[in-house]
Amino acid sequence: MGISDEKLAAVVENPLPDVFDKDERLALEYADAITLSDRDVDDELFGLLRNRFNEDEIVELTEIIAWENASSKFNRALRLPSQGLWNKK
Repeated sequence: MGISDEKLAAVVENPLPDVFDKDERLALEYADAITLSDRDVDDELFGLLRNRFNEDEIVELTEIIAWENASSKFNRALRLPSQGLWNKK
């Protein structure tokens, strides 16, 4: 299962376009809350996550987001360029 180029390109749009379903929008909101310095995962957002995802899914989602954040910081600090695995057309 892959992610469409349309969704990859749309992930940076604000507000998010309709190519994302309700669960994807929630996961992206969670990722923003974890990633952006001016945000936090408040009780309301965490409650929405618990209503939709089970504990294992929340842990896995959190781990993936945290890994991508750490990886991007690591690569940026060491001046490691993108591997060009995806190019917006």
